[in-house]
Amino acid sequence: MNRNIIPKKIYFRTWLALIALLWLTWGIAQINLGRFNAVAALTIAVIKLLLVVLFFMQVRYKPSVTWIFAAAGFIWLAIMIDLTMSDYLTRGRVPGMYGNSWEHGEWPTSSNAPAAQTPR
Repeated sequence: MNRNIIPKKIYFRTWLALIALLWLTWGIAQINLGRFNAVAALTIAVIKLLLVVLFFMQVRYKPSVTWIFAAAGFIWLAIMIDLTMSDYLTRGRVPGMYGNSWEHGEWPTSSNAPAAQTPR
């Protein structure tokens, strides 16, 4: 079996890069960048994800079939996020709630129907 021997210094440098990116994430969160806070945080998160997948999971040193299956996992994740967000963003307002469509309220009574009796 042909195994690639990966030097420990690569793991150590990757770990240091992850720690530095962690501190960078924290530092950017302390600064008010408006809408760009989320963009900066997600960009750093993607860089950290790539470091973990490429080096700690050793995908970088594997054959191209491994790359295909790793990419398929991320494509499947993107499909699941897309389906979830398309469901959430296309929902209409819930009757009885005027401000927040995600909170459920009581159904409004029609003007012709008698008012519900409250138990005593």
